Amino acid sequence: MSAGLAAERAATPLPLAPAALDALVRAALEEDHAFDDVTTRATVSESARARARMVARADGVIAGLPVAAAAFRQLDPAVRITVLAGDGTRVRRGDAVMEIEGPARAVLSAERIALNFVQRLSGVATLTSRYADAVRGTRARIYDTRKTTPGLRALEKWAVRLGGGTSHRASLADAVLIKDNHLAAAGGDVAGAVRAARAIAPAGAIVEVECDTVAQVEAALAGDAAPDVILLDNMTLDQMRRCVALAGGRVHLEASGGISLDSVRSIAETGVDRISVGALTHSAPALDVGLDFGVG
Repeated sequence: MSAGLAAERAATPLPLAPAALDALVRAALEEDHAFDDVTTRATVSESARARARMVARADGVIAGLPVAAAAFRQLDPAVRITVLAGDGTRVRRGDAVMEIEGPARAVLSAERIALNFVQRLSGVATLTSRYADAVRGTRARIYDTRKTTPGLRALEKWAVRLGGGTSHRASLADAVLIKDNHLAAAGGDVAGAVRAARAIAPAGAIVEVECDTVAQVEAALAGDAAPDVILLDNMTLDQMRRCVALAGGRVHLEASGGISLDSVRSIAETGVDRISVGALTHSAPALDVGLDFGVG
């Protein structure tokens, strides 16, 4: 990773206010009954202290360390956290990313929830980085979607940014995206739907319309109120190239639908500006991260 890209990712702030982060982490701890950990209370002395390191067991991009830290501290504010490799850092198998020291009961009872957050978010960041790497050198940027885990959208989209991707709209209120079902309900008039959206969209809001065919793209471009972005849904490479030529740079083009690591480079080389990938958040495998006790 270049120094500039590393700095950009490191400067991506956690998207949750402290109160929201605490509420999310507490809900996860309560779901796990971490405040009533019968195994730890039965086997570990209240006075025992522990020192542990969170370690990557596979290569990837780390994300979620502030969330993990909040989990340990909610069990006991006396827990001390030292971050060894910040969020957005590419790590290799065996690299330590965080050191935790404090009351052993707190460290043990929070361990699973802390790791769940880090493994999930690091998995999203890692998969995103692979897509971003695959299109490097083209004009295309990798975008996420709203196909996120309920309640974790802000964190998952943050992990996408840490992995080198770009966030699409965060919610239905952030931008206009006229999908195929909207068009079907509105009678199929692409230009008319865009014109109607322009009439009510807040100033500065992006207006995007989904097109399944080259003919729909032509209709969108021919209207008296062209969209800012045209989403090319499940089009072939040849169709995408035709649409790039038709648009001539007047609007941004976004490819979407069934995109994989095997196909994303070819799609980027058609000249599209954006490639949205639902798999970044709905299918990212967790990064293997563990907690090693008894170190140093």
